[in-house]
Amino acid sequence: MLLVNVAMLNLSQRDLIQSKADTGRMLINALSLNIGHLNESAGMPLSAVFQERETEKEIKDLLSKGGYSELVLLDNSGNTSFSTSSDEDNKIMVNLARISMQAQDISVNYMGSGWGVFWLSKKDINISGPLIYRGRLLGGISIRGSLDPIYKSLRESEGVVLFYVILDTIILAFVGVYLLSRIVVNPIRRLVGMTDTYRDEDVLKTVFEDSGNEIGQLSRSLSIMLQRLDQNKKELHMHISSLEKANMELKQAQNEIIRAEKLASVGRLAAGIAHEIGNPLGIILGYLELIRKGDIADEEKRDFLNRVESEITRINVIIRQLLDFSRPSTGNKEENHIHDIISDTINMLSPHPLMEGIEVQLDFKAETDMVFSDVGQLQQVFLNIIMNAADVLKDRVHTDNECPRIVIATQNKDDAIVIRFSDNGPGIQEGMIQHIFDPFYTTKEPGKGTGLGLSVSYMIIEAQGGTIRAESPEGRGTSIIIDLPIR
Repeated sequence: MLLVNVAMLNLSQRDLIQSKADTGRMLINALSLNIGHLNESAGMPLSAVFQERETEKEIKDLLSKGGYSELVLLDNSGNTSFSTSSDEDNKIMVNLARISMQAQDISVNYMGSGWGVFWLSKKDINISGPLIYRGRLLGGISIRGSLDPIYKSLRESEGVVLFYVILDTIILAFVGVYLLSRIVVNPIRRLVGMTDTYRDEDVLKTVFEDSGNEIGQLSRSLSIMLQRLDQNKKELHMHISSLEKANMELKQAQNEIIRAEKLASVGRLAAGIAHEIGNPLGIILGYLELIRKGDIADEEKRDFLNRVESEITRINVIIRQLLDFSRPSTGNKEENHIHDIISDTINMLSPHPLMEGIEVQLDFKAETDMVFSDVGQLQQVFLNIIMNAADVLKDRVHTDNECPRIVIATQNKDDAIVIRFSDNGPGIQEGMIQHIFDPFYTTKEPGKGTGLGLSVSYMIIEAQGGTIRAESPEGRGTSIIIDLPIR
C-alpha cells in the first residue's frame, strides 16, 4: 500500500504541475489579448501600458489568481518594457522570453530545487511565450510561479492518506491473521500435533480437512500415508516374528551342533583315558588284596592305604574333569582368566594317550588375560584345537630327532588378547586351509573326525565377539590364532 501511495503521489504531483503549466499558458494568452487591446486602443507603447496603476493592478491580480508572482514584458525589439523580478531572475526570464519570441511558441521551464513532498524537486516553473495580437508580434512575455503551494497541498493530503494506509493495514492484518489461521495455520497445527503424538501402539486416526485447497490435499495424503504405515507396521511385525522364530531355531540348532561336538570330544577323551583309569584300579585292587590277607606290618598297611588313596584321588580328578567338561553349557558369560582355562585344558588332556610324547610349551606374555565369556565353550574350543594338533603330530614320523611340540602363546594387542596355538607338524596345503572352518570338512581319515570341531570353534569365538583364523606355511607347521576382547 505504501508503494501504491508513492506511485499515486508522483502521478498527482505531475498532474498538478502540468495543470499549473496549462494555467500559465492560458495567462500568457489572456495577457497577450489584454495588453494588445490596450496597445491598440490607447495607441500607447508597451512600456506605457503598465504606467497606469489600474492596469498594473489588474495584471498582478490575474497573475496571483493563476499562481504566478513574477512577470517580464519585452517589446518587439527584445528590450525589457516591464519587470517585477529580481536582477538575477530577470536575466533568465528575459532570455527565455527572447527565445520564445524567436520560436513564436510558448515554452515551459523548471528552475531551482527545493524540498518537495518527501524528496528534492523543482522549485519554480517559468512560462515564456510571444506577445501576439491579431497576427502582429508585439513583444515577448515570461511569467514565473513557485511550486511550493503544490507540494504543501500534497503534504497535507499525504498525512490523511498515511492515516488511512495505517488504518487499512491494521484492519487487513487482523483479517489476514484470522483467515490465515482458519485456512492454513490451524489445520497445519492439527496435522503436526497428530504426527507428533502418534505412537506405534496408537490406534490409527483418520485425519481429514473438508477444504479443497492444498491443506485439504495434504490432509488426505497424510491419512493415506498413515493407513499405509499402519499396514506396513503390521507386515513388519509379522516378518520380525518369523525372523525371531527362525533365529531361535537357528540358535537351537547351533547349540545342538556345539553340544554334539562336545559329546564327541568327551567320547574321545573317555576312550583315550579308560586305560589310565584301569591302571590305578589294578594297583588299588592289589594293595587291597595284600591288606586283606593281614600278614603285613602296620607300617606297611598305612603305606598301602596312602598309595590307595593317592590312586583313588587321581581317578577322581580325571572323572571330575570329564564330568565338568561334559556338563551342558549354561550360556552365561562371566569374567574368566584365559591362562587358567588353557592350563585346566592341558591338565585334562595330559592323561590321554594322544598327548604321550608331545611336548606342550606355554608362553604366556599377555599381562591382561581377563575376558568376559562362557568358560565351558572356550574350553571346548581350546580342546578341539589341541586335539587336532596332537592328531597331526601323532601321524608324523620325526626323522630329524625333533620332538613333536605344541606351543601356546598369548600376548596383548590393543584391547584384545591374542592366543596362538602352533605345532611343528607338516602344515596344511594352500588350497585346503581356506576350508578348514567349513562344516563337515576334515583332512582326517574316515572315522577319525566329524569335520565339525573347527566349524563349531568358529561359531563359539564369533559369539564371544572375537575372531579365529589359521596360518600354515606348507611343511612348517600350522598356527590357529584367536583374538578375544579383554574385559
